[in-house]
Amino acid sequence: MSEIYPHTVVGQLAGQSSRHVGVLLPRKKFIFHYKNVRWAKGRNETYLCFVVKRRVGPDSMTFDFGHLRNRNGCHVEMLFLRYLGALCPGLWGYGVSGERRLSYSITWFCSWSPCADCSLRLAQFLSQMPNLRLRIFVSRLYFCDMEDSREREGLRILKKAGVHLTVMSYKDFFYCWQTFVARKQSNFKAWDELHQNSVRLARKLDRILQSGDWAGCSRLDPRHRVAEAKVAYVVEDKISGVFAQAPVESTLASQ
Repeated sequence: MSEIYPHTVVGQLAGQSSRHVGVLLPRKKFIFHYKNVRWAKGRNETYLCFVVKRRVGPDSMTFDFGHLRNRNGCHVEMLFLRYLGALCPGLWGYGVSGERRLSYSITWFCSWSPCADCSLRLAQFLSQMPNLRLRIFVSRLYFCDMEDSREREGLRILKKAGVHLTVMSYKDFFYCWQTFVARKQSNFKAWDELHQNSVRLARKLDRILQSGDWAGCSRLDPRHRVAEAKVAYVVEDKISGVFAQAPVESTLASQ
C-alpha cells in the first residue's frame, strides 16, 4: 500500500494519436490481483483500472485511461478523486462564472469492491456531480460475507446514488488484459473456475443489492458519517485549482 502506479493515455477515439503514455500493469501482477478466487490470500492491495470518456462531437470522444493502487493508507477510490480535476477538466464548470459543466462517463475495474467508508464518500461526492456517471466492475467482493456487514450497506448506498455495480465476467477481464496490461501480444487465458466464480459472485452481489432495506443504512457506525464531510477536500482542491488546472503528467508526478 506504499506506492502508486499511475499511467494515463489521452487520445481521440476518432483516430488521433495519444499524447501521454505511461506504464502498463505487468501480466503476473494483473493475474494475481484480479484473479477472482474464493480465498484471496495475500491480496491486501486494491488495484483500480479506469477509463474516462467525454463526447466532444457526433463521432469522437476523449478517451483517458490508467491504473492506480492503494497508497500510504489512502484507499484507491479516494486516490482517484485526487486526480479527477486533471482527468476531467470542466467537470466543476469553466468560464468566468463556471456555470457550464462538462459531462463525463467513468468506468472502474477494481480488484476489490469498495469498503463501507469509500462507498459513503463516493455516494456523497456523486450527489454533488449530476454530470458524472460512474460504473464499477469488481473482481471480488470485500467483506460481504456477513448479512449485516457495513460493506453490504455501502454497496446499496452506491446503487441508490446511481452507480452501476457489476461483477467482472470473462469479457471484462479480457478487456482489461487488452487495455491495461503489458501483455506483449500474449493472449488472455482464463484461469480455472473464472466463469464459475464470476457467476457465484454476480449472484451474491445481486442478492445484496436487491435486499436493500434503506432504513438499515442507519446501522452504519455513526462515527463514520464524518466521511460525508471529508469528501469536501476534493471540492476545495477544485476551487483552489490544484487539480483542475494542472496537466495530467505533472499532477501524477507530484505525488
